[in-house]
Order: sequence, then structure tokens, then C-alpha cells
Amino acid sequence: MSDEIEYAVDDGVAIVTINRPQKRNAMTYATLARFHQAIIRAADEPRARAVVITGAGGAFCAGTDLSDLASVSPEARGTQARAQTQTQTKAQGGREEVPGGWLIQRCPKPVVAAVDGPAVGMGAEFATQCDVRIASTTARFAWNFVHRGLVPDTGAASWLLPRQIGVTAALRLVLSGEFLSAADALALGYVSAVVEPAAVVQAACAEARGMSRGSPLAARLAKELMYAGLERGIAEHLERNREALATCFASEDHREGVAAFLERREPRFAGR
Repeated sequence: MSDEIEYAVDDGVAIVTINRPQKRNAMTYATLARFHQAIIRAADEPRARAVVITGAGGAFCAGTDLSDLASVSPEARGTQARAQTQTQTKAQGGREEVPGGWLIQRCPKPVVAAVDGPAVGMGAEFATQCDVRIASTTARFAWNFVHRGLVPDTGAASWLLPRQIGVTAALRLVLSGEFLSAADALALGYVSAVVEPAAVVQAACAEARGMSRGSPLAARLAKELMYAGLERGIAEHLERNREALATCFASEDHREGVAAFLERREPRFAGR
């Protein structure tokens, strides 16, 4: 990772920190490519069963660095970040980004956003892609794309956000571009807790650890079922749920979970 994207593992949690405080953690194309690489690394991290995404210097992410955006033609802007991610990943001998969907949402582990200060534009999209959001008292969210002549750039606010807070509330935020305070985000259920700024990463890590105490296999399958279920009909969903349940029944994790209960001890899950 570069200095602009910090990566660390703390007690079973991979922590990805956007570190451009002088720009309120706004994303250049190069920074975004490194961020994608960090999410891929966290998904594969053997030392971590959960992920926390945060920003440095009192900001989560102020969106796209417009000075960097101006250096790329409008026709190339939608593909630039993906091309740079692939080039850098190949150069480092790593696996390429899997096409389609959102990397954050598709991470097989619980992902928690620790939001301190502004999460604007792309920053609000990143937060929306996370499974859970913990906000500081200074957190503010804004999907201000309409003020730049755009729709939400990753598609999270046009697909995930209505499912998280309801269509009317999502439309109001996306069409107005207005800021959403931490308190109002809590009232809408968009964030799960509001804490003091100094405690937001710690609180997010605690939430992530609490979500990762169970079987990693069961957690991955449950997460896949829940997100895919937003697109499926009930008959297909129930069939996929039965398949996932059969996989779980045949797993080492299920045998360990039953044994731990009967022996009155903490389970030691292997994720298979």
C-alpha cells in the first residue's frame, strides 16, 4: 500500500485508511486504484475476519479530487480507475479485480465504515457499500452528484440506499444533494451508532469483531444470500438458501459449532 492508503491488521480486523487529509481524503484515480487493491487484500487477509474502512485527519472521504478528474477526458472517466487498478495489480503480481458489482459490498467478510467528518460524493457511496456504518458526531453525508451534473457514480445510492433507508428518503438526499447529519442518519437507520470522533475507529472495530465471531463460512454465505436476495424472486431465493444451508450442514464449522455448544466452550471456526 502507498502512504495515501494505509493498511493494518488489528486483533482480527483489517483496517483500510484513506490518508489524504490535506485533500479531505478526496480520491484521485491512482488513490482509488490503491484503495481497490486494499479491499481485495483485506478480503483475502488470513489474519482478519472483518474489515473496517475509515479516513485520516477528521474526514472520511470528500469524493473525487476534481483537479485530478480534469486531467482525464469525459469519455475515459468511467473506465480510468478500473484500468489503473488492473495495471497496478498486474505489476505487483497480484490477482486482478473481479469485474462487476461493488468490491466493498462483495467482500466475503463483514465490512464496517468508521465515518468521521465528511463523506461526500464517492465517499458517501463507499459508506453505502459497507455492511454497517458507525459515525462520529461530526460525520456528515452528502450525495451531491446532481450539483456536478452526474448520477451517483458507483450506483450505490441509486440501488443500495433506497433499500437501506427507503425510496423517499433516498430520493430526497440524492435529488437535493443536501448534507445528512450523523443524528439524522441514525434516525433513518443509515448508521448504527454515533460516537465521539476519538472513538469512532475503536467502535467500528468492536462492531466488526462482534460480527465476525461466528463461522466465516456461514457469514459469507449469509451475506451473499442477503444481497443477492434483493434481486431474486422468493422461489429462487429459497432454493439458494436451501443450497447454502446444505453446505453449512456439511461443513467443519457446523460440526465445530455444535461441539462447542455441547462442550460449553468458545468455538474455534476454520471457515470451511
